[in-house]
Amino acid sequence: MTTMTPDWRTLAASVQYPTGLLIDGKWEAGPSRHEVISPIDGRVVTDVAFGDAAAIDRAVAAARASFEDRRWAGMSPMDRKDVLVRWAHLVNDHAEQLAVLTTLEMGKPAREAKAVDVRACHRTLRWFGEAIDKVLDEIPKVGDSSWAMIEREPAGVVAAITPWNFPLTLETWKIAPALAVGCSMVLKPSEMSPLTALYVAQLGLEAGLPDGVLNVVNGLGATTGAALASHMDVDIVTFTGSTATGRAIMTAAAQSNMKRPYLELGGKGANVVFPDADLDAAAAASAWAVTYNAGQMCSAGSRLVVHESVKDEVLAKVLDAMAAMQPADPLDHSAPIGAIASARQLETIHGIVRDGLDAGGRLLMGGEPVLVETGGSYYPPTVVDGLEPDSLLAQREVFGPVLSVLTFTSDEEAVAIGNATNYGLASAVWTNDLSRARRVSKGLKMGTVWVNCYEEGDLTVPFGGVKQSGFGSDKSLHAMDKFTDLKTTWIELS
Repeated sequence: MTTMTPDWRTLAASVQYPTGLLIDGKWEAGPSRHEVISPIDGRVVTDVAFGDAAAIDRAVAAARASFEDRRWAGMSPMDRKDVLVRWAHLVNDHAEQLAVLTTLEMGKPAREAKAVDVRACHRTLRWFGEAIDKVLDEIPKVGDSSWAMIEREPAGVVAAITPWNFPLTLETWKIAPALAVGCSMVLKPSEMSPLTALYVAQLGLEAGLPDGVLNVVNGLGATTGAALASHMDVDIVTFTGSTATGRAIMTAAAQSNMKRPYLELGGKGANVVFPDADLDAAAAASAWAVTYNAGQMCSAGSRLVVHESVKDEVLAKVLDAMAAMQPADPLDHSAPIGAIASARQLETIHGIVRDGLDAGGRLLMGGEPVLVETGGSYYPPTVVDGLEPDSLLAQREVFGPVLSVLTFTSDEEAVAIGNATNYGLASAVWTNDLSRARRVSKGLKMGTVWVNCYEEGDLTVPFGGVKQSGFGSDKSLHAMDKFTDLKTTWIELS
């Protein structure tokens, strides 16, 4: 069967979506409105309701009430599973609408949004729904006269604060495991990308989520997000975003009710390429790893760490591959990469690149905004050579399609350069020597190390970092542990 290519522009002009706050199963107008600006061309897509501290109070109260009366947590696991699986199917049914909303609000090519983001949202809801009745409690062996039970109980009210770079995927990575274990939730999506969150929440209501179990309050991080992080009746706050904001959330959590924070923060990923690697594959993956999603990934491979003996060969291949990844209108089905998510982010990227060049870096490609005449925010694949490992451009998370090139001469130096950042999220090792692959991957202080690939994985494996990339993994059964409390019940038998 032939699948027709959607007319993304027509769909973008006609798609319907909620724009209010979702509190206790009802849509509210909110105390203020905020414009959603499309990075495609700088136009206003719509405006959405923004909440304030009072709206957060109402949303938390609704979540607390829904948790305490057990309208969700008290459902049988099979019934909760049915809701999440129905929700997943509704996401699939509305795939094109969700994809085009992602494109309008953050600039990702609509083709990729449907193939990757919507697919991830669907699979995450379905996977955690199916996992609900597969996670078992424990009965340890403690002797004939005693009986012990170790139970995982839902922790209560969860606050989730999510970013704009993968709005569908990262929201669902929080929502699905938290709801699967029986928690209730208040979600604050990024102010730049609220439309997909609101649409997915609407589908959740259609799937049968009880009122108050999922609440969505749009707003700024400094106000709405801060109110959530410091709220005295929130039990857990889970966050994906910048390291600076993660610090603020940890502080707010500690200074309020000592709620548990789970943070997935920045990264400065490296593709570490050894001479014995498949250099074609390594170069292609290195180019993709820093240009996919216009480089706006915490796990982006923003450093090419290559052995000096093959540097010229690998770099030539990387430049050829990146030259084909030029930005274009993301509503064009053939766009290699789309827009930068906002004019502010574009300015940040360009400023970091200029700093690197002022510090002695050598520009090999890109380095200036493009498609300026569209009114949108576009930055080309950019490569800077001649950097020291401790230079700002080699250390700072750019969150754009910018590659820093570094060289090494020994395995030990490769590991040292790979670890020479404050971050520890993800990197890759390219070698055909199994012993080296194991030794170097073991030496890299990262939450994930890929060998001869990049960004591979599925819902069965966790995703999270170490050092200033945060703690508390998303995905896999380990994600469900974040949202539960362990309870031991010890019974002395007569």
